[in-house]
This record gives sequence, C-alpha cells and structure tokens, in this order.
Amino acid sequence: MTNPARGNAVDVPAPAPGPGVELEALYARLGHVIPRAEWDRHLPVITAIQALKRERRAIILSHNYQVPEIFHTVSDLTGDSLALAREAAAVDADVIVVCGVHFMAETAKLLNPEKTVLIPDPEAGCSLASSITPEDIARLRRQYPGAPVVTYVNTSAAVKAESDICCTSANAVEVVESLDADRVLFLPDEFLGKYVAARTDKELILWKGHCEVHEKFTAADLRRYRRQYPGVYILAHPECPPEVLAESDFTGSTADMIREVARRRPEQVFLATEISMSRNLAAEFPEIRFLHPCHACPHMQRITLPGILGCLRSMRHAVEVDGLVSERARRAVERMLELGPREKR
Repeated sequence: MTNPARGNAVDVPAPAPGPGVELEALYARLGHVIPRAEWDRHLPVITAIQALKRERRAIILSHNYQVPEIFHTVSDLTGDSLALAREAAAVDADVIVVCGVHFMAETAKLLNPEKTVLIPDPEAGCSLASSITPEDIARLRRQYPGAPVVTYVNTSAAVKAESDICCTSANAVEVVESLDADRVLFLPDEFLGKYVAARTDKELILWKGHCEVHEKFTAADLRRYRRQYPGVYILAHPECPPEVLAESDFTGSTADMIREVARRRPEQVFLATEISMSRNLAAEFPEIRFLHPCHACPHMQRITLPGILGCLRSMRHAVEVDGLVSERARRAVERMLELGPREKR
C-alpha cells in the first residue's frame, strides 16, 4: 500500500490484511480517524475486497480525497491526479478499479486501453468536468486562432480530445511554460488559471469553471481559523479563489500539500481542500492536529467500500471511451506525461 507522505507505489495488489494481530496493528494507526464501531462494520468488506483483488488480479487506485476506510485499507496506489495518471500508465494488473470520479477512470482507461477499468459508481462526476464541452473548445479556437489549448485533467475524455495538452494542479505552470506560444487557452478552472497566470509571462484566456468544493472557501474562513487557533499553518489548493490563496501560508496540489506537511511538521494544520484528505493525513501524522474543513466532495463520497466490493464481484461499471476520442485524448494526456516529473521544491 502506498504511503502518501512518501509517494511509494507497488506494481501488484497489496496482500490482504491478515487476522488478529495484523488487523489490530492497522486499526491502531487508524483508530483516531475511524471509530471502532465503523471499523468493525467495515472489516468484513475490506477482507472480501482484498480476496477479490487477488482473484481478479486487480489493483485499486485511490485519489487523496477518498475516505480513510478506503484510502488506508484497500488502496494499492494513492495520490493526486498527476500521480494516478502516471501510475495508471504502468500498472501490472488485469483490472484497475478507480476510486475517484469519472474523469479519473476515463484517464486510466485512456492509458490502459487493453485493461478492464472499473469505477464503483459511474455517477461520481465533477463540477469542473461538467462545466465545459467539446463545442465550447471549438468556439474558443475560432475566437482565438492559433492559441494552444491546455486542459485540466478534471475534464471528460471528449474535452481532452479537443485539447493540445493536459495538465494537473501539480504541473500546470510547467505545462503552460512548455508551449511555444504567447497566448494560451487554459480550461476550465478559472481559479487555477489565475494562479498559473500570476506565475508566467504568457497571456492566459480563462474559462469560468469552478470546483464546487474549493470555491466554498473564503478568506474570512481562514482569518477566523487564525483567530481561533493561533499559529495554525494553512495550506490551500489552487482551485480555491485567489483571496483564499492570498490568506494561506502555502499553495499547492494535494501532493505538494502532503510534502509540505511532511517537511514542516507544524503543530496545527488547516487544509483548504476536500475534508477526506485531512483525515487521511491525520492517520499518517498523529502528532499533528488537523483542523478538518467541513467541505466534502459529494462525488468522491459516492465511492464506498460496498461499492468497490460490488464492482469487483460483478465486474460492473466498466469504463469505455470511443475509439477516435480515445486516441486523440490519449495524445493530450501522454504529452503532459512526457514532460516528466517535476523537481520537488
């Protein structure tokens, strides 16, 4: 299983938690984030999932926003969108279960066209992905001829297919800087686009798409936390509004946040991002007090342990992408991956 603070990954499914001592050792690490009654209810499902993973030769990819009972018990690879995209391109498994939202499962399928890719709940969507269509990109290309299109991975495969290159919040600046163009169409997250625009000399044409979780944070929220918890270290995701980023101590992708927490080890931390991530980090860093935000992604929350077990049992909710769309969208994702991992800084 991946330790999110270290970013390690395995190529084959992790062994199932064993009985007795091994299970109690795992719960000893998770007990302060998962109540005992919940753990006892989850345990039979966790054990069944691990057994089915071996039987199906399956691997589970989980985003950092998955709940702790998924993230820490049945996941083989964990990370942000960029990490999962990279790992999906090299997994050694016949079946990939994506514990995340639908665009993530599509991306895994784009990079693994010969493998079976499952999503526990196909209704797990994304407000950013639904904010833009291929037709929107066609109109923008007519309006701004010659401007390359950089598309956030939080989009459908059909939208990726109309793009020149994809990006994530972890590499958006690097992707924009890699283009030989002075003007760039950056889609669809407006706030991430503003964050990137402040860090490049290129002119960015932005779309008014927003994450329904991150747009809820306000600068007043952060100032209130500082008053209530003196010395709290605040980290914000660049999908938050600019005034929230201005009030934070650190801005970065979920992977960047994890590295920063691991490096600084503050006494108190507030993460301006989806709530499950702070709960997952609380399990990794029990000595740190995490002030959990109240904002949860309703789409990520659709992924559950019973849902994972059900899709593995019946092999249901397989993700497919139309052939022509798949080929073009894959090029946009692979072009991003060809830039390679950025230096950690």
